[in-house]
Amino acid sequence: MASIPDTLNASLQSILSGDPWYGPNTYSIIDSITFEDAYEMPPGAVHSIAGILLHMLGWAQEVTQRMQGQPAGEPAAGDWPNPGNPDEDKWQQLKDNFKLANVTLQSVINSLPADKWDAPTNDTRDPAMGTGVTYRQLIEGLIQHHIYHSGQLALMNRLLS
Repeated sequence: MASIPDTLNASLQSILSGDPWYGPNTYSIIDSITFEDAYEMPPGAVHSIAGILLHMLGWAQEVTQRMQGQPAGEPAAGDWPNPGNPDEDKWQQLKDNFKLANVTLQSVINSLPADKWDAPTNDTRDPAMGTGVTYRQLIEGLIQHHIYHSGQLALMNRLLS
């Protein structure tokens, strides 16, 4: 039987760069998006692709901090930071930062002691903030968050292409 960290890391790796059953993985989705399309606002959209990826990056970083015992809060740059003006280098840096944040998270997952996985995080329960869950639920929630927004990225990219 696989350990909790092995199982969670396998799930995270599958959706990020593996072969998930539902379609393309997150990295292949973001790597297929041009910087022009990343900053384009499709009709009726509230956020651009770059804005959604910034949101995903912020929450990957926030979850990593919670895994390390920090109290919950919004991501340092905010829940939905403004991606700014279109810039090819900035788009590449955003993709690289997202990938690095997830590698860092996987390292933190591997280092969490076995007896903490079913323990509550350092916060009281607040469903709107996603707090007061166990460490396992926190990572499962981030995986779900990544899947949800990856679908948005794929659909928006298809609309813009």
